[in-house]
Amino acid sequence: MFRKPTLVAATIITMLSASSALAKMSADEVSRLGKDLTPIGAEKAANKDGSIPEWTGGITTPPAGYEVGMHHPDPYADDKVLLTIDKSNLDQHKDLLSPGQIALFETYPDTFKMHIYPTRRSAAYPDFVYDATKKYALTAELIEGGNGIKNTAIGIPFPIPKNGLEAIWNHLLRFRGLSISRNGGQAMPTESGDYNMIGFDEQLLVKYSDPSTTPEELQKSNILFKFKQAVTEPARLAGTALLVHETMDQILTPRQAWTYNTGQRRVRRAPNVAYDAPGTASDSLRTTDDFDMFNGSPNRYDWKLVGKKEMYIPYNSYKLHSDSLKYDDILKPGHINPEHVRYEKHRVWVVEANLKEGTRHIYKKRVFYIDEDSWQIHVADLYDNRDQMYRVAMAHGINYYEVPTHWSTLDVYYDLNSRRYLAIGLDNEEDMYDFSQSFNDNEFTQGALRREGRR
Repeated sequence: MFRKPTLVAATIITMLSASSALAKMSADEVSRLGKDLTPIGAEKAANKDGSIPEWTGGITTPPAGYEVGMHHPDPYADDKVLLTIDKSNLDQHKDLLSPGQIALFETYPDTFKMHIYPTRRSAAYPDFVYDATKKYALTAELIEGGNGIKNTAIGIPFPIPKNGLEAIWNHLLRFRGLSISRNGGQAMPTESGDYNMIGFDEQLLVKYSDPSTTPEELQKSNILFKFKQAVTEPARLAGTALLVHETMDQILTPRQAWTYNTGQRRVRRAPNVAYDAPGTASDSLRTTDDFDMFNGSPNRYDWKLVGKKEMYIPYNSYKLHSDSLKYDDILKPGHINPEHVRYEKHRVWVVEANLKEGTRHIYKKRVFYIDEDSWQIHVADLYDNRDQMYRVAMAHGINYYEVPTHWSTLDVYYDLNSRRYLAIGLDNEEDMYDFSQSFNDNEFTQGALRREGRR
């Protein structure tokens, strides 16, 4: 039996009360951005013992030898492992781990381990994201119930969050590029390690991040982003396709979604592509709102900003991202191969979501650990209706330095009951993400979805 979630008091840096839920940023707080705080609100300074260094801007230019289209060479390839956590020394490091990470050691005591490397604060975004963050910090606000957002565009809406909803919207709206094409796939190994690949072709058009947009234009269109996904393999699933229009005001218009089924050869509305509906071809190992660690409407949960702590999280995962690896090198029984995984100590915001009375979801509680430098959720602890640890998710991020943006190269969802996991975003044997696309709205219509499924 897994222990219930706790946070060691000594690790909490900041505690924010529920009374701050309606408070807005002040002009004095905004003036700190780019000074003692980074342009998106992280603490710029090193921590007390220097194990987390000062943020000096992250990686803003590609390293020598990099060409667009390559799998990204590791700028920290010469770093050595500082320590390895395994079952023999786990107790010494629990204060820097989440309850879910600890549960992975308990579930796989003989094979799961974490290699800890020097902390590299590599996260960076374009200057127009920083400028917009500061420009709209005083006006950004949540709509009723936190189920939407207004008076903001392009940047991080709440660089100094006052509550859990603001922090989770920072994750939802963090910069990931403007118009992105990516190929890759997912695998769900059995307990013995056998797996089949599910291939995807995905396209993303992020209206919110367009540097020419305004809050007024976003409010008028009510679209944050458009997403299209087609299954490319195996043959029995190839052609199945999904289209999502994510809205800015989810009270006015909830998420719009459509699917194309090759057997029926027709596009259908898909109102169930939300919440805890099983993710596409995931063998029910993740929910729809697990995708990208959390997505969609937050309206089924009460959100609490617990505070900030130092924690070991997957980061600068260039080794795991490398095209020198095959999928067989990564996918092992129980969990991905720990020899290819890099963990670092970073400061994270801790956000707790508790299921509202009268609503349903397979997760009664979710605890998210959000990197202060990027607003990317890097770890999620997911609890069932018995208050037991159910699943643990980890996002293995890198700086895609040609953009630049900090984004996950692989998301892994561990199901502790079935002793299986889902690895989504596998691209080691595929072409690299293309951030230079120029998609338009005509490519994210029902007709385009039908064409995507038939080709």
